[in-house]
Amino acid sequence: MSTTLQLSRRRFLQGSLGALTLAVTSGGLVTIARAADADAKKYGADSMPGGTVDDPLVFVSIAEDGTVTIVAHRAEMGTGVRTSLPMVVADEMEADWDRVRVVQAEANEARYGNQNVDGSRSMRHFLMPMRRVGAAARQMLEAAAAVHWSVPVSEVRAVRHEVIHQSSGRRLGYGELAADAARQPVPGTEQLKLKTRDDYRYIGKDQVRLVDLEAIGKGQATYGMDMRLPGMVYAVVARPPVVGGKPRRFDSEKALAVPGVVKVVEIPAFQGAPAFQPLGGVAVVARNTWAAIKGREALEIEWDDGPNGGYHSADFRETLAQALRATGKTIRDNGDAVSVWNDAAETERFAADYYIPHLAHASMEPPVATVLIKEGRAEVWTSVQNPAAAQQAVAARLKLKPEDVKVNVLLLGGGFGRKSKPDYVDEAAIVARAMPEGTPVKLVWTREDDIHHDYLHTVSAERLEAVIDQAGKVQSWLHRSAAPTIASLFAEGAKGQQLFESAMSAINMPYRIPNVRVETAEVAAHARIGWFRSVANIPHAFAAQCFIAELAHRAGKDHRQFALDLIGPPRRIDPGDMADTWNYTESPERYPYDTGRLRGVIEAACQGAKWGRELPKGHGLGLAFCYSFMSYTATVVEVAVDEKGAVRVLAVDMAMDCGPQINPERIRAQMEGGAVMGLSLALTSEITFEKGRVKQSNFHDYQVLRHNASPRVIRTHLLNDDHDLPPGGVGEPPVPPVAPALCNAIFAATGKRVRSLPVGTVT
Repeated sequence: MSTTLQLSRRRFLQGSLGALTLAVTSGGLVTIARAADADAKKYGADSMPGGTVDDPLVFVSIAEDGTVTIVAHRAEMGTGVRTSLPMVVADEMEADWDRVRVVQAEANEARYGNQNVDGSRSMRHFLMPMRRVGAAARQMLEAAAAVHWSVPVSEVRAVRHEVIHQSSGRRLGYGELAADAARQPVPGTEQLKLKTRDDYRYIGKDQVRLVDLEAIGKGQATYGMDMRLPGMVYAVVARPPVVGGKPRRFDSEKALAVPGVVKVVEIPAFQGAPAFQPLGGVAVVARNTWAAIKGREALEIEWDDGPNGGYHSADFRETLAQALRATGKTIRDNGDAVSVWNDAAETERFAADYYIPHLAHASMEPPVATVLIKEGRAEVWTSVQNPAAAQQAVAARLKLKPEDVKVNVLLLGGGFGRKSKPDYVDEAAIVARAMPEGTPVKLVWTREDDIHHDYLHTVSAERLEAVIDQAGKVQSWLHRSAAPTIASLFAEGAKGQQLFESAMSAINMPYRIPNVRVETAEVAAHARIGWFRSVANIPHAFAAQCFIAELAHRAGKDHRQFALDLIGPPRRIDPGDMADTWNYTESPERYPYDTGRLRGVIEAACQGAKWGRELPKGHGLGLAFCYSFMSYTATVVEVAVDEKGAVRVLAVDMAMDCGPQINPERIRAQMEGGAVMGLSLALTSEITFEKGRVKQSNFHDYQVLRHNASPRVIRTHLLNDDHDLPPGGVGEPPVPPVAPALCNAIFAATGKRVRSLPVGTVT
């Protein structure tokens, strides 16, 4: 099997001198970088000559023993990206996966390009560049072999780590050809010969195991919590219990008296908008984590709660409800939904309000970072989705150049968007600066810290209004959202959802409705609001998908058929003058909203669940669907609700159309994980506030789905493996349809509507 190494760039280059190294630029161009001895001396082992290329993203090296080393420039947090992207290169190269090593890139956007793992973009943005770099390597190896044998290149072919002269049967291994291949010109885009689908060895197959699987199974993989360095000290932080608060005074005498505690360090409160700054507070440094925690408990701190000390969830829910009753800021307006509503008979009008509370990411590995400062440089070891942001934060904090801050990216024990915000890395840098030079500091968040001080998914209230005529046709649709915005992280006083948030399942709706209006209400944020797996698609899809089920019931029609009729025949939707906001940063020309593909996943999920079958009393099936991150998903949930209102999820059918299926095993795994996460946020998860403080603290009161409550069956259905299509996202799209499908199933089982999460018991 393949292996994964944690190598520095220096060690990587030292191990590949005289070998072939390729780079792919942000524009998808392939160039060559030669690491011969002379070049290594000229540029230094930490530099790589690249001709006119100044933005390399991916490096592939072939050593003299034939080992192919592929640099993974994005972090691994369970999606399999550290396997899937190298797998694509290996396939196009005709490399033997058993002879592939994967090296994790450190933070360096100038060298590797965008390294932020978010938005389900990794495969979407790097499939073709990875294919091109692999194909270029293969063709250069073939060209080198043709020269060696003095034969036309058309007579040779790369096959599984060798190049073969087809008429004579002569063979040369990749290691034997690497140095000569490095002297071959790199094929231009027009000369590249990408494989056809019939020739794929790994792409679209279930043959490749995760490169980290064995190490994880044996407990040998290195996560942020696993870091150990000689002389390391450990730190925990007493943070303000209210966002925007700060210590009015503190006394560290008792903390310093705790055995093992060596220092107390004040961390300044953030200035302006929170962004990725630490919250502030007091850090306790000790010889071990337990001593640091006990020292923190001994601190005497009087807090100034600041402007958010009066934040109460229950009161704010009423604020959101009031906002829904007033006209909001219009962000889409087609036809005249308001007039149609006003002119309609009371029997034709239907409205409903929906609510989702704050949600915490609750990654299994809480935030953690290790920082070492020495000789004017800093080195970081951490589990982070956005290594460049961590590098920039540490550089700014320590007044260093970014190139003097090295960020080693370790495995992430979950992320879901939380670890794109490296405030915890900045905290570790502050503490390390206060220690004697050369002292490694490992700063650890406890589970309580993680729950209390997360960048939360926004609390959200949604109002839907529709006019439905006597024939069951929807004539008007109004969707009004009231929710604090992620923009409040970066701009003081920012209120209400921004266009990029509204473009997640509110603006870009697929229904044939002549009169449509979408509005947002300007409500303030009183907590740190951050992106969360699938972001605003969660509340928007929850409201819209439950509302469609309610409309179907009101019209006396089967939900599945009503939804298909509402979507209409297969077509590509023209976003018109809303094109820039339609597709979450992607071109609507490249990624048109194709209702035929949406219909396909609805049909597949329903077919998998045997929609329409007779069910026992207290059982129900519920449907929901969503287009997010350029992929189409539909979910059918089967529930059983007992006489006490307890909900048991029996089965989940999930259908996805993400276009080309590069690594089907990872797609299915992410769909299954999305089902469990979606059920968690629907059934049990909720963050509430009292006097500005998060009331929950650990998994006993912020519950994620337990094993005994998980569905007995999760069936995944993958559609439309069309490699002529651009790839869609996979990590985030499974989540949004789950909660509404569950609530629709509860109604089918009990006749009771659920419009507020978490569900709890049905009363």
